[in-house]
Amino acid sequence: MPGSVPPPPHAAVDATTPSAVAVSGPAHLLRVTLLMAGSCLPILGAVLIAPVLPKMQDHFASVPGAKALVPLALTVPALALALLAPFAGVIVDRVGRKRLLVVATVLYALFGTAPLWLESLGGIIASRALVGVAEAAIMTCCTTLIGDYYSGHRRVKYLALQTMCASASATVFFVLGGAAGSAGWRVPFWVYAVSLALAPLMATALPNPAARADGEETPALTEARRSFPWRQLGGICALTFFGAIVFYTVPVEMSYLLDDLGVENTGVIGLATAIASAATVGGAVTFARLKRSPDPMLPAVFAVCAVGFGVMFLAGNAPLLVIGAVVNCVGTGMLLPALLTSAMSRLAFEDRGRGTGLWMTAFFGGEFICPLVLLAGESAVGSLAGAVGVLGLAAALVAAGLWAARRRVGAVDPRPLPEQLA
Repeated sequence: MPGSVPPPPHAAVDATTPSAVAVSGPAHLLRVTLLMAGSCLPILGAVLIAPVLPKMQDHFASVPGAKALVPLALTVPALALALLAPFAGVIVDRVGRKRLLVVATVLYALFGTAPLWLESLGGIIASRALVGVAEAAIMTCCTTLIGDYYSGHRRVKYLALQTMCASASATVFFVLGGAAGSAGWRVPFWVYAVSLALAPLMATALPNPAARADGEETPALTEARRSFPWRQLGGICALTFFGAIVFYTVPVEMSYLLDDLGVENTGVIGLATAIASAATVGGAVTFARLKRSPDPMLPAVFAVCAVGFGVMFLAGNAPLLVIGAVVNCVGTGMLLPALLTSAMSRLAFEDRGRGTGLWMTAFFGGEFICPLVLLAGESAVGSLAGAVGVLGLAAALVAAGLWAARRRVGAVDPRPLPEQLA
């Protein structure tokens, strides 16, 4: 059971824990900017072409099965990322984070702009799958490097910042894709070339991380690294899979829920979604400022998400639905960095790439399956709002299970984690 995973002690986010690199100055600012920009590239891949899908549908209307195939151009990168992130993690640990990040960022531009010249719908979908391959490497490398460069509360801060940037960039990229798409459905694909500007900066500005700043290993750390922490990480990955379904429910289903309440104005729907997105950013900011170990917070965070879903289920009008979505998104804004920080605290340097890849698989797998889960729930209970209510009940049960598990183990893990040994 995910809740039975022993939590790391509060020292995991101790603000006094030294960082592996400098944490101030222009070089530090550039390093953080590059890591955040790289983390936004998979988000760009996920939402940029959403506004032009109808135009793509019209262009390929004569292609058999186009109605089902065109949406795959949007979703297949996330599926490829989920399937390949573990392999990217293994490569990260073997060939190095920085080298793979630079190569993947260049390939991202190559595969991302391929639809500008491809005429075959099948070829475009194949190129989008390759974008997902590059995204798996980029996201795994950027997240792993944050774990390498920073420790303690600084790591919590920058993982929360990663969530904030991803949430904010989704809105920006959606607007950008819509504006560029007015000139033709192929035009937004030019935006993928932006990664060509990032690659040389990453190659020159990002330092190669080391296992320890002093280059030494302690006997306890060597003992801890004899085997990969499958059991501890498995619990967090299971929670993350469910958490991703919770995280993506509002972005994916908000427009349909509003439509069921009679709201058809796209401007109103866009505003409601933007408000919810802002609440996600607010939740991530709140998490970063709490300066607490993530595991004790998880029961409360899942409970907040459950309350938001409950309000959305009971909402009989659009304002109340938006209020419920805001409550839920405050929770999900805290949930993502809490889960990621918890996973990082369990990983030694040599395992961090593989562990991050597994975490990415859990998260993006949950993202991919989220609409299917809600569709099945809607069929079972008769309405989308009812399916959201059932998901809220599940989140409440997870919160209760985590709280009970922490009470049972006394919130003390007798086995030291790599983060505390380093």
